[in-house]
Amino acid sequence: MQALVEDFLQYLRLECGQSPHTVKTYASILSQFIGWAAAQKLTDWREVAFSHLSSFLQDERNRAVKSGSGAGSRRLSGESVYLEVAALRAFYRYAEQEKILPVNVAEHLTLPRRWKRLPKALTSGEVDRLLRKEGEETPDTLCDQAVLELAYASGLRLSELCHLRLEQLQLEAGFLTVIGKGNKERVVPMGQPAIQALGKYLESGRPKLARSGTGGFVFLNRRGSGFATVTMWLRIKKRAHRSGIERNITPHMLRHSFATHLLEHGADLRVIQELLGHASIGTTQVYTHVASTRLREIHRQFHPRAHSSPT
Repeated sequence: MQALVEDFLQYLRLECGQSPHTVKTYASILSQFIGWAAAQKLTDWREVAFSHLSSFLQDERNRAVKSGSGAGSRRLSGESVYLEVAALRAFYRYAEQEKILPVNVAEHLTLPRRWKRLPKALTSGEVDRLLRKEGEETPDTLCDQAVLELAYASGLRLSELCHLRLEQLQLEAGFLTVIGKGNKERVVPMGQPAIQALGKYLESGRPKLARSGTGGFVFLNRRGSGFATVTMWLRIKKRAHRSGIERNITPHMLRHSFATHLLEHGADLRVIQELLGHASIGTTQVYTHVASTRLREIHRQFHPRAHSSPT
């Protein structure tokens, strides 16, 4: 059973161009199912019926997982179950397509309803505090400054920042090329502060971080290699804390702030879709809700008749 999963994962990587994160998630879910199937004495995918998939998902819904704090446990989230259904459906679609399995028993699995969570964005004041230069200029602080300026100026995903290479930068022209999800390339402009921060880092910071075996990654850690996403995010969180931002910062928050602030200042939704690298305009439309909520708050706070009762 595992051999067929490996073929599927290779298909995701090489033919679909799925991100390493998606491949890793699907691999974990399918391994979980294989373990469950073994306990049911199922040793071949041909033996698996729709009823088995339903039972597995029901067991998963009831499965208790340890909470992050270690105190007590909680049920598996609806989001996690959603991913499990998506992984099983994608696997069976592949197996049917390649004529490996005679029937797609996952075809009628229904995806649980997902609550639409509005992305959280930083306020303009918080962005100003976060981007304010710190006292002493070191290779690390120059790197952090360039990462933050670029993240907010261009709306790059965390993985795109980590994997950004020197040949993708066109500082004189004021843009960069990004290889996003599905290996799709897009061109993203940069503002002057980001260009200046990158220029300073490349001139004075990166050469001191580089080692003999350093590759072409733009952003380097203290060992002279590219960043892991977790490491880069911890650096950003520490910087946010030092800037006096108390609330929890999430990996996508700068990207959400980039999109929300563009929309609030009149940018076209299609342009924002292109800059973010969204395949569907529906994904980008969530920012209209964020912007309208923010506009209502501003109106309530500052408009002289916002709290007046009608006469």
